[in-house]
Amino acid sequence: MVTDLPASRTGTDGSAVVRVLSYNIRSMRDDTAALARVIRACAPDVVCVQEAPRFVRWRKRAAWLARHTGLVYVTGGATTAGPMVLASLRAHVEHTRDVLLPRTPGLHRRGLATAVLRFRSADRPPARLGVVSCHLSLDAGERLEQAGLLLGEADGLGTEHVVVAGDLNEGPAGPSFGRLAGRLRDGWAVGPWGTEDTFPSAGPRRRIDALFASPGVEVLGCGVPAGLAGVSAGDLAAATDHLPVLAAVRVPAAVA
Repeated sequence: MVTDLPASRTGTDGSAVVRVLSYNIRSMRDDTAALARVIRACAPDVVCVQEAPRFVRWRKRAAWLARHTGLVYVTGGATTAGPMVLASLRAHVEHTRDVLLPRTPGLHRRGLATAVLRFRSADRPPARLGVVSCHLSLDAGERLEQAGLLLGEADGLGTEHVVVAGDLNEGPAGPSFGRLAGRLRDGWAVGPWGTEDTFPSAGPRRRIDALFASPGVEVLGCGVPAGLAGVSAGDLAAATDHLPVLAAVRVPAAVA
């Protein structure tokens, strides 16, 4: 069994330890009870979802997932062609923005779900964290362009500290992954924890799901929570075709 990550907390200096989960849930077409169990066991403050429900009654299905994981819906879903953000009540939503990326004819439409969240202590300025959930193209050229647009959106969130998480459809040796890692820090590379490969969930062989953090965000640990207490191998295989990536990050308090 893997050692647990640091728990969510706010430091005496106003900094916040935030648990962020990134998860491609394949439109909830698999075992939704297993999916909910995995998410709950990870105890996230923020969930960056990919392939959220986006067709008939998508809002009802997103609400089901939030309710059964003890979270609330923040933004995204059908409005972003799949990426979505959920959060715990610990997070105060400052603002959100749903982004549809330019579409290449014949290819699936892609988007970004973005939010700025505040984690407040009693007597300190809040720790502010920008969050971007992404799912990049299967086409290499479009994917590289989308990586650049993603970085532009992250820059435009209006907060110094940012986490980008999602399904990149590409491993660390790829140019799009490298474009993100050139500006942001790859969570697994700087704080490896758990296991590495994310796809497919039954017999993973590739790391195509990742979490990146801006330089001021300290990555305390990042990886697939295989073996974490409450996360069974059976649930991970049954929930969806990707494995989740869980990270604990420390976000400095905002300057007063």
